[in-house]
Amino acid sequence: MRETFIDTTTTLLEDDPRTAVVLADISAASFAPAARRHPDRVLNVGIREQLMVGVAGGLALTGLRPIVHSYATFAVDRAYEQLKLDIDHQGVGAVVVSVGASYDGSSMGRTHMSPGDVALLDTLTGWTVHVPGHPAEVPDLLRAAANHDERVYLRLSTQVNEVPLPGAGRLAVLRRGTPAAPVVVAVGPVLRPVLAAVAGLDVTVAYTHTPRPFDVDGLRELVGPAAATGTAPTVVLVEPYLAGTSGPLVAQALGGLPHRSLALGVGRADLRRYGSPADHARWHGLDPAGLRRSITAFLG
Repeated sequence: MRETFIDTTTTLLEDDPRTAVVLADISAASFAPAARRHPDRVLNVGIREQLMVGVAGGLALTGLRPIVHSYATFAVDRAYEQLKLDIDHQGVGAVVVSVGASYDGSSMGRTHMSPGDVALLDTLTGWTVHVPGHPAEVPDLLRAAANHDERVYLRLSTQVNEVPLPGAGRLAVLRRGTPAAPVVVAVGPVLRPVLAAVAGLDVTVAYTHTPRPFDVDGLRELVGPAAATGTAPTVVLVEPYLAGTSGPLVAQALGGLPHRSLALGVGRADLRRYGSPADHARWHGLDPAGLRRSITAFLG
């Protein structure tokens, strides 16, 4: 996904004079050719992530469309105050593109892990969040984000699904169970382990790479058949970041309907371990076996 992002952004710099890129050393070497061609619109501020976001806010005030890029823990966690003040408070937009996701950078330790990034952005105003599940989903999401002036977070990962899928903000149904079957919603790259985990179960599986704004209407439509039979709808939400991040939006979607819901994702405990992304998926129960245990236990 990272290479696809760099290629797409390089093309945007060539095609759209409004596009600007602000870096804090991360991926600077990959953007070096573009920086030589567009030295006024590819800016590397060094290891100063707060400044990176502040500069992006200033560029946006001049009418440019800034793309900010770093590890999620640096672009969101470390620069949260600047996102709040220099972007939100100033009433401007930017495209924040992260790598590292929750634990893709686990070999570098806790400093490079950010499972709470989407939850942090939920405390701000009007952020669209894209969590692609495949590299081929990245170009269209990035080009669309570059064509307006709102606030967008594009969360890239090294974990990928088998094939790219459509999204456009709507839940895409991949499997349909019986009318009263539970609905399992997978966000971004967790779809692959989710499909393996629910093999043979009577469930409906839906996918989204755009959890913000969350498709509350689409979820309500999916649980409609269960509600029509007098069965309390059951929803299992699986996200590749902090467990329960989208729980309030599921509750909003099902407001007024008695229902059961389970939120799966990265746990809150600091495991104080390095390991690989696959190790962390297993430790947090986000591998197929762990998801199978959690889902079947919940469904009874």
